[in-house]
Amino acid sequence: MPSKIESFETVYNVPLTCDSCVQSVTNAVKSLGGIDSVSCDIENKRVSVIGSVAPSKIIEAIQGTGRDAIIRGTGKANSAAVSILESFAPNDKPAPVKGLARFVAISPTEVLIDMTMSGVEKGTYYPSIHASGNLLDGALSTGAVIRELPPISATEKEVRCDGANTYRSNEFIKVPLDISEVIGRSFVISKDPKKVFINSLCGVVARSAGAWENDKYVCACTGKTIWQERVDAHKRGITH
Repeated sequence: MPSKIESFETVYNVPLTCDSCVQSVTNAVKSLGGIDSVSCDIENKRVSVIGSVAPSKIIEAIQGTGRDAIIRGTGKANSAAVSILESFAPNDKPAPVKGLARFVAISPTEVLIDMTMSGVEKGTYYPSIHASGNLLDGALSTGAVIRELPPISATEKEVRCDGANTYRSNEFIKVPLDISEVIGRSFVISKDPKKVFINSLCGVVARSAGAWENDKYVCACTGKTIWQERVDAHKRGITH
């Protein structure tokens, strides 16, 4: 039986303009079940959700109302991390990003991992955490496995305009882990339980903001707003 997921808080930016928007978003999120509360702030275009549902599922629910959502923070301070998962295979170079893994520590020894994959072959995949954050040769240079995670399945067929036969996956699991031990290491997803390949998905695990820790609206480096950066993220294949 899967472990019970404890509630945690996630803050999103959502383009709210009126009370109708608030009602629509609130109803969509609460329909998922496992939601303790939804708080909307029209002025700051912000939605706070407390519950035990994967952030990726909440984003999908909000997107179903015709609005996008950007995660601004999850959990408490120093309790969150993220890994953008890419393939380093030459044939994937035009669109290397195939997934995302978000980490939320709910205690010093337990972490929730929200994993999404898209544009992959149908089948079973094996996620793991590797010792090194060296992605020079993709997953091949990430070093030894320090933590194996339960296998996941990509069985949901995608509808694509190019007719490609690809699948997606979304998994939300709780694992015994100290989040500080994985920062700077690699998160890898392979088709083989014991081997990695150049097309295995991988990314460095980097710290991300806790709930209410990130109020940036314009990036100091690019000068782009969070919504302009969101468009860029969609183009890279990051939709959650």
